[in-house]
Amino acid sequence: MDITLDILKIALDGAKKTQIVYGANLNSTIANKYLARLEEKQLIEQKGNIFITTDKGKTYREMASELEIR
Repeated sequence: MDITLDILKIALDGAKKTQIVYGANLNSTIANKYLARLEEKQLIEQKGNIFITTDKGKTYREMASELEIR
């Protein structure tokens, strides 16, 4: 859960995969799995080589914060 929230935070204003890998302290293979899953759930979207947190992703982050999941 923490990794998901980290990725969504990093991609709030748009981020390249490299920024996500370093920011969330992941390797490329694991980052790819998380990004694919987040895209599948429509929490993040890819535009070219930039990943951006969707409105649904922002709502998800807010709800997690309110529930103090972190």
